[in-house]
Amino acid sequence: MRDTLIAGARIIDPASGHDRLGDLLIRDGVVADFGASLDRPDGADIVTAEHCILCPGLVDTRASLGEPGFEYRETIASAAVAANASGITTIAVLPDNAPATDDPALVRAIAAAGEATGRITLAPYGAATRACRGEAIAEYGLLRQAGAIAFTDGARTIGPAALMRRALSYARGFGAMIVQHPEEPSLADGAATEGARATLMGLPGIPVCAEAMLVARDIALVELTGGAVHFAHVSTGAALDLIRHAKQRGLAVTCDTAPPYFDLNETAIGDFRTYAKLSPPLRIEADRLAVVSALADGTIDAIASDHQPRDADDKRLPFAEAAPGGAGLATLLAITLAQVHSGALGLGTAIALLTVRPAALFGLDAGRIAKGKPADLCLFAPDRSWRIEAGNLPGKAQNTPFDGRAIEGVVLGTWKAGRRVFG
Repeated sequence: MRDTLIAGARIIDPASGHDRLGDLLIRDGVVADFGASLDRPDGADIVTAEHCILCPGLVDTRASLGEPGFEYRETIASAAVAANASGITTIAVLPDNAPATDDPALVRAIAAAGEATGRITLAPYGAATRACRGEAIAEYGLLRQAGAIAFTDGARTIGPAALMRRALSYARGFGAMIVQHPEEPSLADGAATEGARATLMGLPGIPVCAEAMLVARDIALVELTGGAVHFAHVSTGAALDLIRHAKQRGLAVTCDTAPPYFDLNETAIGDFRTYAKLSPPLRIEADRLAVVSALADGTIDAIASDHQPRDADDKRLPFAEAAPGGAGLATLLAITLAQVHSGALGLGTAIALLTVRPAALFGLDAGRIAKGKPADLCLFAPDRSWRIEAGNLPGKAQNTPFDGRAIEGVVLGTWKAGRRVFG
């Protein structure tokens, strides 16, 4: 592997606070040096990066990859291509496969499959319950030993309070978190957020309080057990207020959100656009603004793609019957940068929410630029524009809720362990 010098970039590493113009040298797969005006080694590949930003490779803490069991929706190989196009070099993989990731051998197999691509690190979640059915606790000790970073049932809520209590207590013994889909199951049998729009469209509604009710319950269980919970794709102001207060009390409570919940509101489902049918559903504008505020004030710990690939046949159905979920890998960085362009988020904060902060949540050795560390890097032009078009995205999944959106922020290069995998 020849040396690579990325020259003239604005290098941003939120982990160290580094933010200045300079060069970065990749040698033997690691960051050999970075700083102002490095010498150019003989025979090195030179990447000219003026007016561009170089940051750590993005760390995505929530994606369903379709493999094994749903390869017609997405595969590990196709997901890696889509991820690299958005600067992602590490993905935490949900266990909602067929079979579910409730066996140590499958944890190891998923991690090995990521390594085999040469493009991506896959960090598997273990199933919180056997087969993600919400009935019996999985074997956390064996799964953790095999490399599971935390435990979750993916898009399924761990519903019974007694079961969640056992999960939190059991995971605590292995130094792990439970990642929860925060939605009271008995209220979640709907297709859109309950309210005037759902009524006008004749859709069964999910009340906003379904999210806050489950969050409040699980915070109480954290206090009872001393365990740790991470709430995924939080989408409402009421739930965020509860999480903010729990953090102030010193409880082990964290959360993430996904781009649809700070970029879109429920008007995106107009004309029964099934690509915008998500779980949780899109909310009213006040909730979207509450999510933006929570990103800025630190209540939200990470931004995840929440990648849920769906086949065209999953979406070409009446809205109430269509499968929820949106493709999010290829658009993760660009949609996040929209909040920077609007002034709602600082650039350093946005990059931290996509790199070092999610890595720290799950103890991943990723999300930072440091000498001697693997050169997992993302180079992007923040002001270059493009249009998101379903059917033309990298990867297999095309069910983007942002179809037709004009956006700024183009990834020009992604490096995984020093190898250029995109651009």
